[in-house]
Amino acid sequence: MPSLRTGLLLVLFLAIASFSIAPHHKTGITSASPASLRLGPAPTGQQLARQYCGNCHLFPEPELLDKKTWVTGVLPTMALRLGLKLPGQDTLRPLAPEEEKAISQLHVYPETAVLSLADWEKIVRYYEQTAPEAPLPQKSHAPVINELPLFAAKEVAMGDKPVPQTTLLKYDKQSGQLYVGDAQHALYVLDKQLQLADTWWIDTPPTDIDFPKNAAPRLLTIGIFSPSDQQLGRLMTLERAAKPGAKPVDIRQLPRPVQFVTSDLNSDGKEDAVICGFGNNAGKLFWYDGFDPAKEHVLKAFPGARKVEINDFNHDGKPDILVLMAQAREEVSIFYNLGNGKFKEKVVLQFSPLFGSSYVELVDFNKDGFQDLLLTNGDNWDYSSVNKNFHGIRIYLNDRKDHFKEAWFYPIYGAAKAIARDFDKDGDLDIAAASFYTNLDQPEQGFIYFSNQGGLMFTPFSTPAGADGKWLTMEAADVDQDGDLDIVLGSYFHTVGEMTQLLFKGITSFPQLLVLENQGKKLR
Repeated sequence: MPSLRTGLLLVLFLAIASFSIAPHHKTGITSASPASLRLGPAPTGQQLARQYCGNCHLFPEPELLDKKTWVTGVLPTMALRLGLKLPGQDTLRPLAPEEEKAISQLHVYPETAVLSLADWEKIVRYYEQTAPEAPLPQKSHAPVINELPLFAAKEVAMGDKPVPQTTLLKYDKQSGQLYVGDAQHALYVLDKQLQLADTWWIDTPPTDIDFPKNAAPRLLTIGIFSPSDQQLGRLMTLERAAKPGAKPVDIRQLPRPVQFVTSDLNSDGKEDAVICGFGNNAGKLFWYDGFDPAKEHVLKAFPGARKVEINDFNHDGKPDILVLMAQAREEVSIFYNLGNGKFKEKVVLQFSPLFGSSYVELVDFNKDGFQDLLLTNGDNWDYSSVNKNFHGIRIYLNDRKDHFKEAWFYPIYGAAKAIARDFDKDGDLDIAAASFYTNLDQPEQGFIYFSNQGGLMFTPFSTPAGADGKWLTMEAADVDQDGDLDIVLGSYFHTVGEMTQLLFKGITSFPQLLVLENQGKKLR
């Protein structure tokens, strides 16, 4: 899920801090050892960096960023997290009183420095001396063909909104309606002809929705869209008047939730809700037994829960939980269901805190009966908003024992989401990918379609219409109901200034949605 420090914004998937260091009061570090008490030679800058920058998460190698970004962006923020108050720094910045209160209760910034200023300066020098002068370039990859014969592009707008801010896209197969969430607290419902059928005004921006059979939809709202530790999210039944005898869902005070799924986790015959409480400095992955907030079970008490998938990984008949965690502790975990509401976590992938995890999907690419991972990383705001050559799309194959190994990578700056479907109906899985933090040199590559050629070989295509937005959300569904899968992209602009950058590129159309209607023609 993308992250911005001001105004309205989303991780996933929102989105959120690319380098947000977890509070050190949870790590056992309390204070630094004075140099005079050390035995042996003084530690080097590299040794100190590995000690202090690799304590809460994987150690970030200097080559991941350029010198300037390390010294002026990331490291000053790290210093605050270590209790060092450098000249001109303010730990809380100009925050609203409610936000200042919420974050101050978390004790994110230690009162006592955990290392000396001299040792900290060694760390800074280490990164400054070893990091590259400029961001490293992407590795060679198949060039993108700027045409898309399989799809026809169609722009869709709702109302008179000059700045698109789409936060949710979800298709209801039962009704054939498309639900579109907006950062200005609106939920639009489009009919089969993509015409506005209904509008709901919601207390906060929508981020997810599901459609139970024979029941009203259930809507998740985030609370505050920008990074926040206020717990104002909500999960609720979407209806204007409750039906007699119905028990509508209305769960409040959630920590910036971005996604939820349902399953009978404890085999009691009732549906449970698993919620990704992304939060900011604090958050949690948790589930409610029978949607009852009085029966909460916390699986992981850290911020950054971005995407959950339910699957029986060990084939024991019980639903397990896979989660993608963003923020500082970037990783993918499986929570194996032990029965009776108990779970055991296995971390299957770990990444640098700069990785920028944004989305994950379970897909069996090699058709061996075991779920593989399609993962994107491209969250690129906050303290290191430079091009990163390690951003892109990855396929991790499962060795049938839930060990995942990277088998394919395609670099895309700012990748936000990727989904795998057989769009061309040739029997294998193609990939549709969106980049939110678009490369302005080639804005049409904000959307790339990968046609599967077999053997994990893909041909990438884009469309000129892809330059008309910043694509944060994406849905695949048979929107035009002609028997094949279409793609819907939702645009999100944080500021008018972002639109101005595209205006200078000659782009003048900024739709809320871009619908790519499948034409059923085989790509070359």
